[in-house]
Amino acid sequence: MQAPANSPAKPVLGTTRILTVLLALFLLMDAVMKIVKSAPAMQGTLQAGYTAGTVAPIGWTLLICLALYIIPRTSILGAILLTGYLGGATATMVRVSNRLFFLPVIFGMLAWLLLYLRDERLRTLISVRTQT
Repeated sequence: MQAPANSPAKPVLGTTRILTVLLALFLLMDAVMKIVKSAPAMQGTLQAGYTAGTVAPIGWTLLICLALYIIPRTSILGAILLTGYLGGATATMVRVSNRLFFLPVIFGMLAWLLLYLRDERLRTLISVRTQT
């Protein structure tokens, strides 16, 4: 059986899946650290100007967004929600003058790129056209 014309090559798809797992593991670690209120998560959130009571709900929000992103049927909704979450992280980091404010932007762009490469529905919706 032949792959569809707009399907990425097998090595690209394999690399995409590996990078998706790595991205998901990083975000999962961040969410769990917030949910269990680890010292680094508490310190970072408090320094960003949030109260201690918001740390776990922020972690749960990230975990739900990530779960939706990982499930193939809801991955586009998950990417949209992750974009909002990461946009809030970026705004917070800019507000507190954190020099690493670009990291959530990179994670968001990576999430969409990986989803684009692995999801045929998204490639169909957002087609990259070549001149003919």
